[in-house]
Amino acid sequence: MPNGKKRTNRTRLILQSLVLAALCVALVFIVYSNATYDGAAAPPTETADLVDPEGPDASERPAETPENTPEPTPEPTPTPFEPHSVESTDPSLYISGTAIEVDGVRLAEGESYEDDTGIYFGGGDSYTDAKGVLTFRGNNYRDTAAYGTAQMTQKAFGSYWTHATGSLMAYDGAYWSGNGWTGQPLITEWPYELRQHMNLYDWAKQQETLVEVIYPSMDGCVYFLELETGKQTRDTLNMGLTYKGTGTLDPRGYPLLYIGSGYDEYQSHVSIVSLIDCSVLYEFGGRGDTFAIRAWPMYDAAPLIDAENDKLIWAGENGILYIITLGTEYDAEAGTVSVEPTRTVKWRYDTFRRQQGRYLGFEASPVIYQGHIFMPDNGGHFICLDLNTLEVVWVQDILDDANCTPVLEIEDGHPYLYVSTSYHLGWRSWTTAEVPVWKIDAETGEIVWQSEGFTCYSEVSLSGGSQGSIASGEGELEGLIFLSMSRYPSAGGGTLMAMDKETGEVVWEKSTQVFSWSTPTIVYDQDGHGYVIYCTLGQYIYLFDGLTGEVVDSMYCSGKFEASPAVYGNWIVVGHRNGAIYGVELT
Repeated sequence: MPNGKKRTNRTRLILQSLVLAALCVALVFIVYSNATYDGAAAPPTETADLVDPEGPDASERPAETPENTPEPTPEPTPTPFEPHSVESTDPSLYISGTAIEVDGVRLAEGESYEDDTGIYFGGGDSYTDAKGVLTFRGNNYRDTAAYGTAQMTQKAFGSYWTHATGSLMAYDGAYWSGNGWTGQPLITEWPYELRQHMNLYDWAKQQETLVEVIYPSMDGCVYFLELETGKQTRDTLNMGLTYKGTGTLDPRGYPLLYIGSGYDEYQSHVSIVSLIDCSVLYEFGGRGDTFAIRAWPMYDAAPLIDAENDKLIWAGENGILYIITLGTEYDAEAGTVSVEPTRTVKWRYDTFRRQQGRYLGFEASPVIYQGHIFMPDNGGHFICLDLNTLEVVWVQDILDDANCTPVLEIEDGHPYLYVSTSYHLGWRSWTTAEVPVWKIDAETGEIVWQSEGFTCYSEVSLSGGSQGSIASGEGELEGLIFLSMSRYPSAGGGTLMAMDKETGEVVWEKSTQVFSWSTPTIVYDQDGHGYVIYCTLGQYIYLFDGLTGEVVDSMYCSGKFEASPAVYGNWIVVGHRNGAIYGVELT
């Protein structure tokens, strides 16, 4: 019996060991199945992607809290960025001189400059944590004007609202109305606590969530509207100056609006507005700035904010780049905000082409990568400037007056810029001119590829070529860029096209009877499918399939669109020249 008991214990021990081993294997399998590899989440199961047929309809989902846009594929570790010129991009070929002024004192010729804090911008997705679209094309890469994902079942335009805008007669008799180029609205969701301090209407303060559309317009007014209804959220702010370009909201979530007027050369300037009470906190620029070579103080380019160092960076059409340390004080609990600049730096440049009748200055909105700013100008130059030394690093020849804001892309860890230009009648031709698209190495300014030229027509005041900016695809649209050519292929027509990022070849193109100055805007649905929203001066908004170019839907709006749309969740907002702002739901 004792021997039998020992065998029984031994058998039990073996069985227990086997069970324990099996449990360990099962545990390892479970952990492994749910683990992440190199920071990438395990793929979802098929059932995780199914929609509950008994669940809420997409139209019932509040647009104020759209689902976040799916995380883009992680980029490879960036290669060291060491910007420099090559023989073809040597600044001395184009730039005849530069000057720097710090707090009103001009540096002596040859005197070196160094920024007092060091300016450095991260990736476009790190520009702001605030919810919404806060500047033209969203961030320092200028790569998006859409926030969140659209929950689309019908793949169509649905209900819409409109809000009337006015008009303004300038000192010279020019008549300005509605929203023009670039004219993108700003959209943001304000925290409940902050709203209690704002001059919002009571219903807007008390609403559980509030997504506010903030829209500077050419009639001299800034409009404040609720995203889903177009209902006015506070009194209209009448500034009395024409705002053609796009304003900027502070990326820190501070209640600050930065706007620059784009006409009336005797009064035009920049204003910083408190969105607590809509008071003007600070103004600069204008015709009285004797540092400017070009007496054309227009500020259509949208600025960027260096949040870490409290600096405003603004490129003016007078040829001055402003770097202003704002001295911002914001007390969220007390609901107060102030701006008292402590340092103002100005950089200006001159070119050999100015002596040939070309213009200085910047209308397109600049891109910033790390410590460098990239600015296409009105004279046909694409300039890379070191923000910390204010030395011109490289210059690329882009032939003509640039109204096209570039977009920056990181590909295989390296930065590239996509840009095009317009056709200023008489500079290169009095009939037609070729307008190419470029992919440019951001490090050297060298041309990676230059597309075939698109034969465009033009007029003195209504230029042809690329007037809108370039949109860059992600996800299933990763290999494509989208842009429009105005007055191509006919004098009054326009063409929207998708181009291959690697080769510059046209993948698809669609022509419309009337041209467009509006920037194509990409929105993605819940399945990751990309659509292109395209507005024309022919009074239509189109919805294109980004992969195929198929027209998914169109909407007649009885107004000429020059402005570019912004998207928040399922809602598109854009204004036109004939006196109305539209909010259109995607369904």
